[in-house]
Amino acid sequence: MKKATIKAAACLMAATVAFSSCIGSFGLFNKVLDWNKGISNKFVNEVVFILISPAYAVCGVVDLLVLNTVEFWSGSNPVAKVGHVENVWGSDGRQYAVKTLKDGYEVTKPTGEKVLFTYDVKHRSWSMQAEGQERELFRFNGDGTVEATLPSGEKKNVALSDEGIGSLRLAMGDGLFFAAR
Repeated sequence: MKKATIKAAACLMAATVAFSSCIGSFGLFNKVLDWNKGISNKFVNEVVFILISPAYAVCGVVDLLVLNTVEFWSGSNPVAKVGHVENVWGSDGRQYAVKTLKDGYEVTKPTGEKVLFTYDVKHRSWSMQAEGQERELFRFNGDGTVEATLPSGEKKNVALSDEGIGSLRLAMGDGLFFAAR
């Protein structure tokens, strides 16, 4: 009886990993790693790393078998960095503050204006809210394509490939092409 229970548990664990295809974000492991990297002295950092190295193994296994699976099936990471603010440089050379929310991101422009990007699990879509208006940006279709909303309000299905993104850029008027001899 005991062998059957162990075999059933082993098969269940293997099936969880094999059939979920949940690579995930390894949030718990990365939280431990980020904390350890936050130690300012590299020698103290190395000592702490050696002392807590079993924690990395435990966190990695918990992420692999539990948290990444939950993230895959539910669409949300149970240990996401909600509330974390990251300062990023825009392509315009200005700095933006990006705050992680439970269901998306809040971007604060250098002018102080805020733009919200939110993910709707039910509709599998990303939306943007700015200046009191909300607009769906795109939604994931079940066939591996996305339905993008153009600035005109028109919907366009595109493949998640270089060609699909290229056709979307053309539709938005963002395509630049050069001819060479």
